[in-house]
Amino acid sequence: MSPWKQMHNEPLPEALPRSSSRSVHFSVLIFIFMVTILSNANLAGPARADSADEMSECAHIEDHAERLQCYDELVGYKKKEEVVTEPQAVDVASHKPEPLSYLSKLWDLDKESRREKYAITTHRANYILPLTYVDSPNEEAIREASPDKELKNAEIKLQLSFKVQLWEDIFNKNMDLWFGYTQLSFWQFYNFEDSSPFRETNYEPELLLNFRTSYDLLGLKGRFINVGINHQSNGRSEPLSRSWNRVVANFGLERDNLALILNTWLRIPESEDEDDNPDIEDYMGYGHVWLYYLWKDHRFGFMYRNNLHFDENRSTVQVEWSFPLIEHVSGYIQYFYGYGESLLDYNARMSRIGLGFIVKDW
Repeated sequence: MSPWKQMHNEPLPEALPRSSSRSVHFSVLIFIFMVTILSNANLAGPARADSADEMSECAHIEDHAERLQCYDELVGYKKKEEVVTEPQAVDVASHKPEPLSYLSKLWDLDKESRREKYAITTHRANYILPLTYVDSPNEEAIREASPDKELKNAEIKLQLSFKVQLWEDIFNKNMDLWFGYTQLSFWQFYNFEDSSPFRETNYEPELLLNFRTSYDLLGLKGRFINVGINHQSNGRSEPLSRSWNRVVANFGLERDNLALILNTWLRIPESEDEDDNPDIEDYMGYGHVWLYYLWKDHRFGFMYRNNLHFDENRSTVQVEWSFPLIEHVSGYIQYFYGYGESLLDYNARMSRIGLGFIVKDW
C-alpha cells in the first residue's frame, strides 16, 4: 500500500495536547500582527518618501526665515497669534509749542518768530476804510489855499505801513536795527464836483534801534524798547505844509492776550522861519499809549493821547475792532475823536467813524 493511501486510511490522531493548541493560536496571532505591520509599512512608504523629498526641498532654501517657515508648514506647526496692541495715544497738546505773542510776531522777539534779514513785515496797521463820516471837516486849513473849496463829510481813509530789519543781533547783542515807513491818506472820493481829490497824505519814515528785553513791571512782561529818529510831513507847499522831526522811545509790554505799547517823543527844534506848525506839541503832546486785547481772531484796540497841559488840556482817543472775515483780511471798525488825526488837522478837533477792512499781520 502506498504511503499516501496509508496516510488517508489511518485513523485520525486524538486531539492535540492543550499546550500544543495554545502554541498554534499564538503563532496565528503573530502571523496576523506581522501581516498588519507589513501592510501599514507598504501604505506609508510613499508618504514617507514624499516627506523626505519635501524635507530635501526645504533644506535647499537659502533664506533662513523662508527655510524655517518651510519646515514649520511641513510638520504642521502654527505660530501663536500675535497680540496686536493699540499704540498709546500721545498727548499732542502737551507737546505743542506755545503760540507766539502779538509783540513777538511784531518785532521778531523770539527765535521762532525770526525772519530773514530784509524781509518786509507789518509795522502799524494796514487798512482801508471805504466809507468814513466826519462830523466837522477841517475846511479852514483847506481854504487858506483855496477859499472856495468845500469838503464832504464822507471820505475814504487808508493806511499803509511796513518795516524792514536792516541789522540783526548787532554786535551779538539782543538788539536789531529797523527801518519803518507809514503812509496815511484821506481821500475825498465822494466829492465828484471836485474830481475826487486826495485831501491829505502824511509820510512817516523812521529809523529804530530795537532792544529785545525781558523784565517784569506791574504784572506785565517788558518785551522791547526801541529808540530812534522819526520824520513826518505831508509833502505840501505853503500854506498847507506841515512837518516835524522827533526823537522817539517806545516800550512794549504784554501779558497773555494783552499788549501795551507806550510811544513817547521829543520834538527836534526848528528855526521859526522854517517851522510850519510851532504849536503842534500843544495839541499832540509828547506821546500816546496803545492797549490791545486779542481774543481768538478778534483784536480790540484803544489809544489815548493827552498834551499834559493843565491850563488847556486836550485829549485824543481812538477805538478800533477787527473781526474775522476771510483768510488774510479782517473786517475793521474805527472811531476817532480829538486832535491830530492828520498833520493838516493837528489843531482841529473832529470825530470820525469808519468801516472797512484791515490786513492781518503777515
